Amino acid sequence: MLDRDAVHERLQTIFPDGAPNRVYLTRMLAASTVFVALYIEAIEGGDTLLGPKHIYRMTDEQAALTDDDSRAAYATGVLRPGSAIEGQRWYQDNTREPIRDETLREGLVAIGAVSERTDLPTTSSKPRYALTPGFAALFDPALTGEDLATRIKAWRSELLNPGALARMAIVRRGAGMSDDQVLVTFPNGETRRMKPGPSSAISKAVLEVFASSYLGEPAVVFLSESGNKVVERDDELARSIGLAIQADKNLPDMILVDLKPTHPLLVFIEVVATDGPVSERRKEALEKLVAESGFPAEHVAFVTAYLDRSAGPFKKTVDSLAWGSYAWFAAEPENLIVLSQARTGLQGRP
Repeated sequence: MLDRDAVHERLQTIFPDGAPNRVYLTRMLAASTVFVALYIEAIEGGDTLLGPKHIYRMTDEQAALTDDDSRAAYATGVLRPGSAIEGQRWYQDNTREPIRDETLREGLVAIGAVSERTDLPTTSSKPRYALTPGFAALFDPALTGEDLATRIKAWRSELLNPGALARMAIVRRGAGMSDDQVLVTFPNGETRRMKPGPSSAISKAVLEVFASSYLGEPAVVFLSESGNKVVERDDELARSIGLAIQADKNLPDMILVDLKPTHPLLVFIEVVATDGPVSERRKEALEKLVAESGFPAEHVAFVTAYLDRSAGPFKKTVDSLAWGSYAWFAAEPENLIVLSQARTGLQGRP
């Protein structure tokens, strides 16, 4: 058997950045769950099922006993009231809920790695979970290197839906832009090159995907990259819509305009690879910039663009996002988070 640390390491490979509910699938609690399921042979089609008690009662001393008799004895013995397991248990009884609700139901069951017995009452304490055979096979200690990578890829293709696969691919591609310059195509077909990195990957997605999805006739007024280098600045376009752009430290990473409405819609966008969302303070500064230029405030929208909502930058900054703004993710381009009760999308767009 792989030990718990090795299971934990392998989960990081099976569920890379971009995987739905990745935190539930890759933390040590998930590794403990998978290890114990393998330990007691709770695999779909067999006679043994897994319950939260198997996990929170496990100890290092018990996990080290990997002979068949010890494993079988633990599988049944731990369920008996008053049973004693040698060593200090991994978790306390109150870990039952996060194991059941987060790691299993919202994580491994939801993604198809674990099956659940559905004929038991929800209040039943009987074990009801088992690893699916294909997922359990990924933890074969003899499976390494290219063979492991091939098996993981095949498992993902079979079990994960196209949206989940696409999301992981986008995140991997965005996070991996570290060598070559990023070629960005503007809404009008022109191209620019930006320096490599996650910020440029997000900017590329905003210009090539977000703009055409949420704006009727998009155009780029301003675009910068990390280090405050200006990639594009169209003063003529800005003047034509009544916006005065000044060399101001308060300029956002990107300014788009939708020329289709009778009165153009101005969209300020902050690209967040590490920090710097549209916070209340940032929104107020941008609103002041708009007011000073004479552009009507009711025709302005504020968007924070991220690579993926399961990654650290969004979790780090979500509680500082300004009300009346929006959050968009390159990995899930068809969705938009609206931080307002008054609108359903940019200027009422769904």
